[in-house]
Amino acid sequence: MSTNKKTLQKRRHRVRKALRRNENTRARLSVHRSGKNIYAQIIDDTKNVTLASASTMDKDVKGKLKSGSNTKAAGEIGKSIAEKALAAGIKEVVFDRGAYVYHGRIKALAEAARAGGLKF
Repeated sequence: MSTNKKTLQKRRHRVRKALRRNENTRARLSVHRSGKNIYAQIIDDTKNVTLASASTMDKDVKGKLKSGSNTKAAGEIGKSIAEKALAAGIKEVVFDRGAYVYHGRIKALAEAARAGGLKF
C-alpha cells in the first residue's frame, strides 16, 4: 500500500476510534468525498443500519447542480441530509469527517446540515 493511502487510513481509524470512544449512543453522520461527488449518510452503529443518505448522484439534487465537486454542491447535500434525518426522527448525530480535514467541502456540508436542524 502506498504511503499516502496508509496515512489516510490511519487518520480515518483515529477519527472513528475517538468517535466510538466518546459517543456510542447517537447516530453517526459519515461523509465521503471523491473527485467528482460528495456523499453523506447517517448510520446507526448499534444496529449497523444506514438510516438516511444523500449524495450528488441523487436525481433531485443532480438537476440543481452544475458540478458535484464544489462547496455549493456540498451545501446542498448538507441541507438534503438534514431534511431526511429530521423526517426519520433524528435530531442529534456525531459528525464523522473520516480522513478529511474540516475545510472546504466537508465544512460546507457540516454547516449546511447544522443550518438544516441537525445538532452535532
